[in-house]
Amino acid sequence: METTNKNIQIGCVTPLSVIVFLTFFFAKIFDKIDWSWWWIFSPLWIPILLVIVFLLVILILKIWIG
Repeated sequence: METTNKNIQIGCVTPLSVIVFLTFFFAKIFDKIDWSWWWIFSPLWIPILLVIVFLLVILILKIWIG
């Protein structure tokens, strides 16, 4: 029997991130929250930022250790 991984990801942005973004977006559109647009879009850019930081740390350690 073959098993398949059915996790859907767009890069490092997960479906949960998209759901949270849409929730924030519609709450902002309908004046339920008064947040900056930076925070509305944060579920999309924070995971990308974390991956970039993680890759930079790996790169720096690889160069430093040899």
